This record gives sequence, structure tokens and C-alpha cells, in this order.
Amino acid sequence: MTAERIAMIRERLNEVFAPDALNIIDESAKHVGHASAGGAGHFVVEIVSDAFEDKSPIQRHRLVYEALEDAMHSEIHALSIKASTPAEAGS
Repeated sequence: MTAERIAMIRERLNEVFAPDALNIIDESAKHVGHASAGGAGHFVVEIVSDAFEDKSPIQRHRLVYEALEDAMHSEIHALSIKASTPAEAGS
């Protein structure tokens, strides 16, 4: 299930942001037993894209959440986001 969730997250973020870099880390094992998770996963997303240019950190997070919106209700319980521009990432 984890590999499928990571593939889905990767596909959606690639489609929306055409990132220069994308790293997805599954941290679900650290949160086993969280009743509120309902079987959904905990993920960290590190993404570098021109789409974040001139956007505040909150705007960047909202864009990522919008790209994953329907999955946020079923497949993703928690999402930590580090969204950067290529200049910020040193690319």
C-alpha cells in the first residue's frame, strides 16, 4: 500500500508542479497505532519547483494540498511539506 501511495503522490505532484526535485518520505511506521489516522499514511514531501516563485510558505503549502486534496481525506493522514524554488534550493 505504501508504494502505491508514494507513486500516487509523486504522479500528482509531477503533473501539477513539474518539479526540479521531488523527494517523498513515508514516516507511517513512526505513527503506527494512531487511531485517528484510519489507515492513512504520514508523509514528508520535499519539492523544488518554479511554481513556488513569489509565493509565501503558506501559499506553497496550499498549492501542494490542493494537488493532493482528495487523497488528504483517505490516503494521507499527515503531510509535512518543504517547498522551495530552484534558487532557494541551490539548483
